[in-house]
Amino acid sequence: MRNSYFFLLLVISVFGINLVTAQAGITTITGKIVENNNGGPIEFATVLVGNSADQKPIVGTTTIEDGSFILETSAPKFYIEVSFIGFTTKRFDNPNIIDGKINLGTVTISEDSQQLDEVVVEGEISQTTFKLDKRIFNVGADLSSTGASALEILNNVPSVNVNIEGQISLRGSQGVQMLINGKPSVIANEQGNALGTLTADMIERIEVITNPSAKYDAEGTSGIINIVLKKEEKKGLNGAVTLNTGIPNNHSIGLSLNRRTEKFNLFSQMGFGRRTFPSDNETENRNLVDDTYISSFGQSDKNETFFNLILGTDYHINDLNVITLSGNFAYEWEKEHSDALFSTFDSGNTQTDAFQRRELTTATNPKYSYELQYKKDFEGNEEQSLLLSATGNLFAKDQSSDFTNTTTFGNGDDMQQQSRTDFSQADYTFKADYTHPWAEKYTIETGTQYQINDVENDFAISDFDGSRFVENPDLTNVFEWTQKVLGVYATTAYESDLWGLKLGVRFEDTDLSTLLQNTNVSNDQKYNNFFPSGHTSYKFSDNLSLQAGYSKRIFRPRMWDLNPFYNIRNNFSIRTGNANLQPEFTDSYELTSIYKIGKVSMNLGVFYRHTEDVVERVVEFENNVSISRPENIGINNTMGVEFNAKYIPTNWLSFTNDFNYSHFTREGDFDGNSFDFKGDQWSTRLTNKLKLPADFDLEFIGHYQSDYRTLQQEISDNLFMDFGARKKILKGKAILSLSVRDVFASRIQESITNQPTFYLRDFSQQGRFVTFGVSFGFGRGEAMEFSGQKHF
Repeated sequence: MRNSYFFLLLVISVFGINLVTAQAGITTITGKIVENNNGGPIEFATVLVGNSADQKPIVGTTTIEDGSFILETSAPKFYIEVSFIGFTTKRFDNPNIIDGKINLGTVTISEDSQQLDEVVVEGEISQTTFKLDKRIFNVGADLSSTGASALEILNNVPSVNVNIEGQISLRGSQGVQMLINGKPSVIANEQGNALGTLTADMIERIEVITNPSAKYDAEGTSGIINIVLKKEEKKGLNGAVTLNTGIPNNHSIGLSLNRRTEKFNLFSQMGFGRRTFPSDNETENRNLVDDTYISSFGQSDKNETFFNLILGTDYHINDLNVITLSGNFAYEWEKEHSDALFSTFDSGNTQTDAFQRRELTTATNPKYSYELQYKKDFEGNEEQSLLLSATGNLFAKDQSSDFTNTTTFGNGDDMQQQSRTDFSQADYTFKADYTHPWAEKYTIETGTQYQINDVENDFAISDFDGSRFVENPDLTNVFEWTQKVLGVYATTAYESDLWGLKLGVRFEDTDLSTLLQNTNVSNDQKYNNFFPSGHTSYKFSDNLSLQAGYSKRIFRPRMWDLNPFYNIRNNFSIRTGNANLQPEFTDSYELTSIYKIGKVSMNLGVFYRHTEDVVERVVEFENNVSISRPENIGINNTMGVEFNAKYIPTNWLSFTNDFNYSHFTREGDFDGNSFDFKGDQWSTRLTNKLKLPADFDLEFIGHYQSDYRTLQQEISDNLFMDFGARKKILKGKAILSLSVRDVFASRIQESITNQPTFYLRDFSQQGRFVTFGVSFGFGRGEAMEFSGQKHF
């Protein structure tokens, strides 16, 4: 622990080194800000230097603990403005410069509650409101004038968190679908952090949807965040370049550009890097009938080199029509080594055999995606729109693995195996959405979507017979999976100033087929379903609003759930798929409130979810070998509470807490055995952000995940912390950043399967990741972080 504190102090010390350069024509401004009532110093008051010609800010700073400040400017003509929330603002026009210095002395400002009230009434302060099935965060002047990026603005939205690496989560869960102006965009694509090129003055509002209506896919997600940009987009060039290095091996470089003209908005991002993911692994297979067991201890490291390129453009035909074309290309080179020692013990706990299993896996992964969209607005009604889109995603993997078993104890035979995978996947989506408001308070939405998923996986496992490798026909096949989903929806809504109601229904027709070519085993499924939804909200006051919602959701088994391919990394612990798997269906009910008390904003939600045909992994055990595959087993009823609170006591300190608790009841039978049980699960995350003098930002994130049980397993609890720090230099155009994931190397993955006839334990740990980055922004954009993280 002492070493950890020393490490944090070292980080702060390193980041405290200021760059000092001597420049001609620099004016140094000093002074001290105090209160009028008692003469006490005001910490974190804002001192701004602005252009006298266009009244735009040039540079600024905040006062330190004793109320003093110092800043520099090279502008020839400027004004100085001193302000603090709840106090009058003082302005100094054409200040007197003596020998390149301005000393304002002691500046006294007094409280002005009337001015503060006027700001709130005029809607200049950012605030959150309910609107039927969504929460809306309106970006006020307090944020839009800061020059911050979209990622920083998202951090001010209740229940939304963006860590220092740019990963976005909603109510503590990742996997959020990001939209720009109501449609997918390369700018918001998870392949990079291009949101850093959007500045706060471009954003009108941010919409958060936690229980999607019938307008959206019935497939469940953790939520939707839609960033609505102002129509009066400013022209210019935004961009950033970032260089990262880290331990373990983590090096990347990223470049982002965004160019806006009268007709075009051109955006691009390029990244190149290399990362290593080490892991320590342990397994135990224990036969409780004869008390024999097999254990393994090993290490692995996955090395990835990647290249990523995003290109796109918005073409504004006129004020009412825009066409968007974008594309993404990525290529990954993978090489993975693993080395594990397997030992066999008899009932007397005496070792009988041991061998060392080594693996070398190589793979190449090309990825392509494209998107074509057309959006039409209608004159006279900004809410009326037509959106047409076509998207495609293509992914391939060419992978081969060599396995070698070398006997180290006992009379076992050495063995060699090989596996290969030739995989390809293509996903296409075609959409049409139309929104038509009428009579001011009513809105109709309708649309359709057609989605195609096409997969082919040619896999084989070969054994060495002493002279050559021979394919094992029982473990070699070509798996084909095709899924087509047609969806049609309609919603209608009424909304007044205080109350609203939205009802909708979605119809989806699913056509799914799988085929194992070598054995000619096929499985076809065709089903169609209605997915109703209903949402209502009521505003009791500016500080209290309620929202209730219902939707029916579906989980369709994914390719890896269906694919019967065997992973033979550990021949005693095998995972496979199930081509006969059926979809899950969930009825989701949710009641949520927004409540504000002073500087605290809270979201409290209660939910109930009823799921049928629950997909769970079932383990079968024979000859000390466990085989895990997914099955549909019974129903699940879950009741829970989701709580989020954000407390910002000052403009330099904030706390965010996400808390989730659920109690579930399982009912099901499999192979004549009852699997009825009850359980609890909870998790919490506490985020502390500090804005220190000299443009330091610190971030501490503590995570805790309780233990919980599944059908057969007990999942161990988890407690770990992440740390981030950054410092702005060169007037905010450059950023130095440090990220430490899993500071105390305490994050683990452990599952225990304790059944009447067998006991299994699976444990893995990756350890601490440290990354240092330097980012430089140019044009109107701030510097941004390009994490260079892996994206699947």
